Amino acid sequence: MAERSLRGARLGAQSFEDERGVEMAPRQQVEYALPDGHIFTVTMADEADVPAEWEDPKTGQVGRRTDGSEPAAKNEKPVRTHWDMLLERRSVDELEDILTERLELLRAGEIGPVHLHRSRKRKSSSKV
Repeated sequence: MAERSLRGARLGAQSFEDERGVEMAPRQQVEYALPDGHIFTVTMADEADVPAEWEDPKTGQVGRRTDGSEPAAKNEKPVRTHWDMLLERRSVDELEDILTERLELLRAGEIGPVHLHRSRKRKSSSKV
């Protein structure tokens, strides 16, 4: 076999490159505190947007930054219901008119489920 073969060198798990000439990206250490008082540190890049909250890798609890920065307030839209959206398109008077018109059509048998409009046969009960 050739002397340059890499037999038995765990090729997938070990790198043969050295770190000479490699310049690491600048980093920062960010401290987070849990509600129970435990403090843990996370290493992040200097240019990273540091979040106000981070999950502790050991306990899974969410910690807040120790430097006192608060999370940015989210701009949340108020929840719109179906009724709110309907009132954007029609007034209450218009809706009452439409309801009255539709109820008249339903009662006249012109709209609606067929089974509501079938003529019902009366059963004659004869006692013998």
